[in-house]
Parts: sequence; C-alpha cells; structure tokens
Amino acid sequence: MKPQPHSSSTTEQTLRDRFSRPIHDLRISVIDRCNFRCTYCMPQEESGHYKFLDPGNWLSFEEIERLVRLFVACGVSKVRLTGGEPLVRPNLAQLVSRLCPIKGIDDLALTTNGSLLSRHADELKKAGLKRLTVSLDTLDPLVFKEMGGKKADLAEVMEGLAAAEKAGFEKIKINVVVKKGVKDHTLMNLVRHFKGSGHILRFIEFMDVGNCNHWSTEYVLPSAQIMKMINEYYPLEPVKANYEGEVANRYRYVDGGGEIGFISSVTQPFCGNCSRLRLSTDGKIYTCLFATEGTDLRGPMRAGANDQDLRGIIENTWKRRDDRYSENRILIKSHPENERKKIEMFQIGG
Repeated sequence: MKPQPHSSSTTEQTLRDRFSRPIHDLRISVIDRCNFRCTYCMPQEESGHYKFLDPGNWLSFEEIERLVRLFVACGVSKVRLTGGEPLVRPNLAQLVSRLCPIKGIDDLALTTNGSLLSRHADELKKAGLKRLTVSLDTLDPLVFKEMGGKKADLAEVMEGLAAAEKAGFEKIKINVVVKKGVKDHTLMNLVRHFKGSGHILRFIEFMDVGNCNHWSTEYVLPSAQIMKMINEYYPLEPVKANYEGEVANRYRYVDGGGEIGFISSVTQPFCGNCSRLRLSTDGKIYTCLFATEGTDLRGPMRAGANDQDLRGIIENTWKRRDDRYSENRILIKSHPENERKKIEMFQIGG
C-alpha cells in the first residue's frame, strides 16, 4: 500500500509524517559492535572498513532513558533494544530496569543473536524485559558458521534459547534471514524444529541494508515461495495483524502447531504503514532502515538542550519524514548514479 498524502483531519495530538504515518515504534541500537560477522550485515571481509565507536561516544543509559521518555511523549509505545549485538553492551539489564517503569511503553523487547543469552536471560527477565527476538538463520552448524563468521557457534545460541525458556520467556520470535542459494535446503529443518514449540518462526527476505553485504536481487528468495513450500507439508492459514503497521504477515498452522511469519520488504514493501524510528548508538535518529543521514540528538543534549528543545528536534524530524525506499527500490537501483551511501544495519539495528 502506498502512503497517502497528509490529511487535514489529523489531530494536533498525533505526531505524523508527510504521509500521515504515526510514530509508534522506537528501535535503539545500544552498541555498534557485534561478536558475529553475518554476511548480510557485517561481513568479515568488509568489517575492517568501519571504525567502531569509542565508549565515550555511546549514549549513556541515563541519556537513553531521557530520550525514550521524550519519544513516548511524542507517541512511541513500542521500544526494542538492538545493536550490533546488544548483549555485548555491559550491564544491559540495568537499562532494561530503567526503561520498564516508563509510563506509556506497552512493549519492551530485545533482538539478539542469542550467543550470550545463557549468561543474561535470567537477569533480563527479572529486570522486566517482556519479549525476545533471536536471530537464527539455520540449524546446520557448518552453514551457521559460514553465515555468521568464525566466532558464530550454533551450540551457544541453542543454549541461550534454552536459558531464555527457563527464565520464563514465551513466544520467542526466531528471525531467519533467507539468502537464496545459501541455505534454502535448511529452511524446512527450522520449520520442523520450531513447529509446536510455542515460538514464532519468521522468514525475512534478504534486503539491501547498508553498503557492504553485496546485495543483489538474485539472492532474494520471495516469501511467497517459502510459504508455498511450507504449506505443501504443513497447511497454513492467515492470521490478522496484531496492530496496524506490523511488518510480518502472520500465519498459523491449520493443525494448531503454532504461528509463523514472513517479512517481505523486497517483494511486498510495507512503507505505507511504517511507524518506526531508529536511534543509533551515538545518538542520531534515523527515519528509515535504508536512510543515508541521521539527525543528531546527542550533541544538543550534551550541550545543555532542555527537554522541550530535544522534543522539538524529534517532532520536526518525524514531520519532515517522507521515506519510501522499499517502494522506490527498483527505480533507485535503475539509476545507481543517484544512490547514496546508506547507514549500516549494525549501526541502527534491523
């Protein structure tokens, strides 16, 4: 669905962009570092081209809490902590405990590669974290290491999942980035493993996020093909979205085996309902996963800006927003001379 022009009936209390899309979700990259080198995010051969931020340039937990309160005042109700790998950030549970009490946050979640969950799942749950998303692209140990780099250990991730279950996390979302020709043969193994587990498997089309993942349409396996393949073995039926703007198309197994989802940014763009804002590790806000530039909040904040000033920056940034990258991807790719360098996924989260 294409965005519609801003409506004059929009109330002043609702913060909306130029296409009348409301602000709703905030994704916070708490650290730009990661212990994996996934081919679709930070390939090993490309990671040397990026200098990671010094800790003094990270937003502090106090600064993040202050900004989150302002985002909530603007309409945000869903907050997700991401990275890089967020559990590489020391004492992350302390941040969770600071954010949980904020009135207006209906959902606080974390996206992780799962490798450090066995150490931190219990303290995250006790701190108040509501939901977990774990990136797990294959159950084949060799393919897993091929995709995640030499430090990627499938056994550690599976131990982390078990620890999360023991800590009381339910309906964990398992994100699977599908790169055509790399692990197609392992997809059904994931389906069989998680069917009936209570967790939610989600297949994500390989996207051209950032500049270093060597993206090409030849590596995109459309969600429709994956769904057809699964449906032949385990019949599926559609499920209504949890909320307007949800990125995943939801389905459930007809036999009651649980839920499964498909995120199809390439073949079925969802720009028209996108309500996401991203906050980078160094305090810049980005209005699109495929953005080229961000708006600085850390600088003004550390220079003494008050809450009203910072909120004004947030509101003006969102009101000017007209991002539609996924809908315009084909046009942009057909004129590469006009394509600008994009922010990397590990700087703003997926």
